[in-house]
Amino acid sequence: MLYSMWLPIFGLGAVFICVCLLAAVQLDSPIYLALAAIGALTIFLRLWIVRAYTRVAPARQMKDLRRWERLYAIGNYASAVQLALLNILVLTVHEPMLQLIAVSLIFSFGAGVVARTAIRPKLCVISLLLATIPTVVALALHAFNGHGDELHTEMFLVEAMLVAMITGLSLQTVAHLYRTAVGHHMAKHDLGQLAKHDALTGLANRLLLRERFQTLIESAGRNGRLLAVHFLDLDGFKAVNDSYGHPVGDSLLQQVARRLEAIVRVEDLVARLGGDEFVVLQGGILHQDEAQMLALRIVRELSRPYEISDSVSGVSVSVGIATAPTQGVELERLLAAADAALYRAKKSGKARVIFCTGEDIATVHLAA
Repeated sequence: MLYSMWLPIFGLGAVFICVCLLAAVQLDSPIYLALAAIGALTIFLRLWIVRAYTRVAPARQMKDLRRWERLYAIGNYASAVQLALLNILVLTVHEPMLQLIAVSLIFSFGAGVVARTAIRPKLCVISLLLATIPTVVALALHAFNGHGDELHTEMFLVEAMLVAMITGLSLQTVAHLYRTAVGHHMAKHDLGQLAKHDALTGLANRLLLRERFQTLIESAGRNGRLLAVHFLDLDGFKAVNDSYGHPVGDSLLQQVARRLEAIVRVEDLVARLGGDEFVVLQGGILHQDEAQMLALRIVRELSRPYEISDSVSGVSVSVGIATAPTQGVELERLLAAADAALYRAKKSGKARVIFCTGEDIATVHLAA
């Protein structure tokens, strides 16, 4: 968000340089020429940094994000200090029109900073205060420098109070915008979670399952490895549900989900399709034996007793396995083939692991 707009940086920088040049001509002082040169260099570097960021974006590592934020902050602080210095210099003389233009830059800078950087409140507040506090002090000091104009002191004190008041209001606006932005992003994140995760267990749903399958199957194709699709169904879950009620059944499913998450690797995926049916995607394996080892571990861990509502419940799990790309590259057909193997596993007894066969694949193709 910080690097999304370059035009305000260029626009305000160009106006700043023009005001410095105008002051140099009006007051015949080379110090304003030097300030204009520093401003031009600052704007050039800031725009160069924005350009550099757009070439590497998006930055995904936290350390990279922090580095880019620091670079942006340094540029913003530099611009704020230069604006404050311009106002301090202008307010050492009596040039009301030039002072009016210089002070108006503070308002423009403050509005831009609040609008663009409120999502980073520390950066925003520091930039705002660097520009406004020296300006308020310079206005107040200038008010008591007698220049013979009627109401001179009163006018400049009012202007100092106005800049201070606008600064205070801007700080409140920063807090409001920050809270609003955080709430918006949290709501967006929650909606994303709901769209791709099972509400009961927090596991992936079919949508996220399809997305991760595409990523894993492409990786398997590039690396010459296998992707195992484990189709799981709990043995004895219906009896628990009927005997103890749906709340106990739901609690059991949640415990099953946590155990599955603890078993698999970070790069694997556990999904719930509905009821007591789960799917595990196991990527990057070299041989079916690795899939069998994981499936046997799943059977062992999920068959341990569950403590629910001061009672102990026992279920087991049967697993059917299909592998890609040897048995297909389409998720739905692989799921159907693994489901066919699961059906044979449940018919042969509880807590079994069976790989799908050529007959299962053929049956799926005929059904399709």
